[in-house]
Amino acid sequence: MPLSPPAPRQLRHTRAITVEAFLREDGMWDLDACIRDVKTHDIELPSGRRPANVPVHDLKLRVTIDRDMVIVDAEAASDAVPYPGFCDAITPAYKQLIGLSLLKHFRLHLKDRLSGVLGCTHLTELAQILPTAAIQAFADDEMANRPGETASERPYELDRCHALRLDGPVVEKYYPRWALKAVPG
Repeated sequence: MPLSPPAPRQLRHTRAITVEAFLREDGMWDLDACIRDVKTHDIELPSGRRPANVPVHDLKLRVTIDRDMVIVDAEAASDAVPYPGFCDAITPAYKQLIGLSLLKHFRLHLKDRLSGVLGCTHLTELAQILPTAAIQAFADDEMANRPGETASERPYELDRCHALRLDGPVVEKYYPRWALKAVPG
């Protein structure tokens, strides 16, 4: 179902976030993430005038993960920032992502290492979407290689969202072995 028709309005700002997942020849995966902010009009920043349609932010983050979704390498780049020479000085800090698991409390550890003045607000925000992007990247490979209903491990996607809650109809229909049944009485 689409959004309702909007009130009359004028586009002033676009934030675009993309994540591309690449399977590498060595079996690792690269997640290349980008966040870009563009204004439709000229703006005055303390650092100078930014013309319309020239990015205020153009930030990139690449993490390399293994099959267990543990980050084995990370790098950040700041191609456009509001304060050149200052905003972009923090990019080496994103090496601190190395060793974190995208599946085990990633956002909590990210906050501990890179929130506030420890990192760039926009790069840290961008990093927060990496776990679900990685799961989507792995999904078709994992589904194809998943053992049948006799597997002892519960599929990782279950109980991670509303539709896939263990007591819901989707799990009952498509993953009956893992469905929580209401106890009578």
